Amino acid sequence: MQNREQILEMLSGILIDEFEIEAVDITLEASLYEDLDLDSIDAVDLVIKLQQLTGKKIQPEAFKTVRTVNDVVNAIEGLIKS
Repeated sequence: MQNREQILEMLSGILIDEFEIEAVDITLEASLYEDLDLDSIDAVDLVIKLQQLTGKKIQPEAFKTVRTVNDVVNAIEGLIKS
């Protein structure tokens, strides 16, 4: 997972497989909570899944400001580069 496209592809796979979200609904601008209908428990599950796939520890405060799919991609990109 080196670039934004790969991160988005991985994230989309998680959202489709784990949260049963339609692929057509997953865009960079999509709000996790409003457009994709995730709740706070789903967000925790998403962070756990992302930690497993990246092998990186994700600090909860890093995800407090995450609102959109693009925000998640940016957060993961920053984590991988660190």
